[in-house]
Amino acid sequence: MRKSWWEFVIYFVALIFFLFMLINEYSPVLIVGVVSVTILIAFIKHVFYPLVFEKRIDRLESFLSKQQNTPGTYIIYVFANRLDDEAELVMEQIMQKYKRRTTQAQFKAAYGLYRKDMFAIRQAVPHIGLSDYRTYYETVLLLEDGQRDRARERLQFIKKQWMRSTLLAGIELKAENRDIAIHHALEALNSSRGVNRYVLYKEYERVLPEVIGHIS
Repeated sequence: MRKSWWEFVIYFVALIFFLFMLINEYSPVLIVGVVSVTILIAFIKHVFYPLVFEKRIDRLESFLSKQQNTPGTYIIYVFANRLDDEAELVMEQIMQKYKRRTTQAQFKAAYGLYRKDMFAIRQAVPHIGLSDYRTYYETVLLLEDGQRDRARERLQFIKKQWMRSTLLAGIELKAENRDIAIHHALEALNSSRGVNRYVLYKEYERVLPEVIGHIS
């Protein structure tokens, strides 16, 4: 509540300053500049920072749960909390909103992973641009095919630490090496930020609850 009050005060002062400049006929360029900077700061604080940098799970959950009007973001909350009744509907909204083939492929691969539908992932992967995400799904497919050695080799090409550690945790969990899986899961969580951290947290809450009490 206190935080909301201070935000209100800051935005109110910004509004008064804007009106002051308008009444006193300041340069339109200066007025537009001030308004643009204010909007940019608000966007970074309320959208960009939670998506990319936030670490607190409660704040991430609050942010994501309010994104129903932004299906590309809300789907993260739906998948992380396994809201099966909403998943198909939100995916339909995403397919209607995003028409680029590469963008649709990334969502289709994520939906396939959510449903453990390897066929859907195989269909989507060739249309994902060369990136860590494509390599991630390729490694998942190798794991599902029982090719653990090839999967370990493949994941070395992934630059993002949290992705590599997530896959290693999955490999060790399948091999029933729970302690090693926990170690890699902790690496994944502690090297992740924003929505990626939220998804990992919710997944490990279900499959490796020992991890949750040790995250930094």
